Amino acid sequence: MHTWRTLHRTRTGATMFAAAALLVSGCSSGSTTSTMSSASSAAKATAVLAALPRSTPEALTPYYEQKPAWRDCGAPGFQCATLEAPLDYAEPSAGDIRLAVSRKKATGPGERLGSLLVNPGGPGGSAIGYLQAYAGVGYPEEVRARYDMVAVDPRGVARSEPVECLDGPEMDAHTRTDLTPDDERETDALVAAYRKFAEGCAVDAPKLLRHVSTVEAARDMDIVRAALGDERLNFVGASYGTFLGATYAGLFPDRTGRLVLDGALDPSLPARQLNIEQTAGFDTAFTAFAKDCVRQSACPLGGRGTSPEEAGAHLKEFFGKTDAQPLPTGDADGRELTESLATIGVIAAMYDEGAWPLLRKALTAATKENDGAGLLALADSYYERDADGEYANLMFANAAVNCLDLPAAFDSPQQVRDALPDFEKASPVFGESFAWAALNCTYWPVGATGEPQRIEARGAAPIVVVGTTRDPATPYRWAEAMADQLTSARLLTYEGDGHTAYGRGSDCIDSAINTYLVDGTPPVDGKRCS
Repeated sequence: MHTWRTLHRTRTGATMFAAAALLVSGCSSGSTTSTMSSASSAAKATAVLAALPRSTPEALTPYYEQKPAWRDCGAPGFQCATLEAPLDYAEPSAGDIRLAVSRKKATGPGERLGSLLVNPGGPGGSAIGYLQAYAGVGYPEEVRARYDMVAVDPRGVARSEPVECLDGPEMDAHTRTDLTPDDERETDALVAAYRKFAEGCAVDAPKLLRHVSTVEAARDMDIVRAALGDERLNFVGASYGTFLGATYAGLFPDRTGRLVLDGALDPSLPARQLNIEQTAGFDTAFTAFAKDCVRQSACPLGGRGTSPEEAGAHLKEFFGKTDAQPLPTGDADGRELTESLATIGVIAAMYDEGAWPLLRKALTAATKENDGAGLLALADSYYERDADGEYANLMFANAAVNCLDLPAAFDSPQQVRDALPDFEKASPVFGESFAWAALNCTYWPVGATGEPQRIEARGAAPIVVVGTTRDPATPYRWAEAMADQLTSARLLTYEGDGHTAYGRGSDCIDSAINTYLVDGTPPVDGKRCS
């Protein structure tokens, strides 16, 4: 169930998507462009993503010569088009995949700077949804004035031939599955849930499932760049979107324009290490939440003087109670709040400190009033479940990309049990759930095509890498690692809470990024904001 995913949130009155990563199996690039051999995993992690030849292969020329036929698409001010890309870049004649693209033209005044592609993360987050709901109307006016704001849903996501795995009721059952099995029966049930999920994906998209890697999505972006008439790709990516953008830079360094990579990943880490470090990231975020909570007049995890460790123990005790006896929620479909849903509800609120009051209220209702409705609503927002019980394809595409990008973190349930001490050391509260959630790629029907590797993008223009010191989903160390790998990177640090930094209230961060996007002047490497 690991995911790089997007979370809805409200900030300054506008609904936006905050790209996020949770229970990740890791992300890397496809093997077709790798310089890696079949050496040990440690050696593979030191390999470097190789750039593609500068010349376009003849077989791909028709794709690069496409011209988008723009049309109105229901969102005022936005246009939509469909482009084609080869399903398999190694065999372009094997068929095509349709890519959905949307744009909002530059509003002026000032000289147009080209297109600015945006991606909110995931993998599985709809870039078009993000563009039309937030970036195209909520990005700073000086940026929207100079750029055509553009989004393409990556292959397998949302409007670009989405992968579908389970229907609504099946997904409801999947999200209730116990993520902290106490015995063999519960372990078998969890494995069965992962198998059913994977089999559903295989039945829905047997060919596509082999071709939704991040490398292929990055190559698709180069086709979009050419179709838009831009010599270089300008891009703002958040969370997983940073890996997508860095992969593009690694493949096409000479075509890389102004890239902002906000909430960065470390592409050199294997899946298990990524999961452990992310688990620690959520523990850091929970510690910040707990310190804030106990200063409030009514914190359900303890009063003034309660330590974060004690608050965590109280939360863990609450999770155990919901495992033994799920809470009523008043849900129209009769769903109760299980331990797994309660855990996801808490995790969802870790992405943005603006959600902490809502989490306190939901935890108070659950612990004091036996009412799980608030935490269920948070979990539903995380999973993108609507009021009719239908799910967006976020979680399906998420698994499809993650399980293709990196070999699975574990080979068996026993390996999870053996790793539990490391995960629980990283987070006494979330460690057990995160460890078992990383088991899902073990049963994936398609073998991984990617491996851990460094991305250096030698020859690329300056790239701005942004990290938040208490980011739960993409720990700050990952931003340091990506900035260290990318030869032209400038590291921009936000000292604060929450996932990602751009557009989250720091004038210092926003000014530095806006100046870079509009004037082309990157911030000084190592600049810090609060």
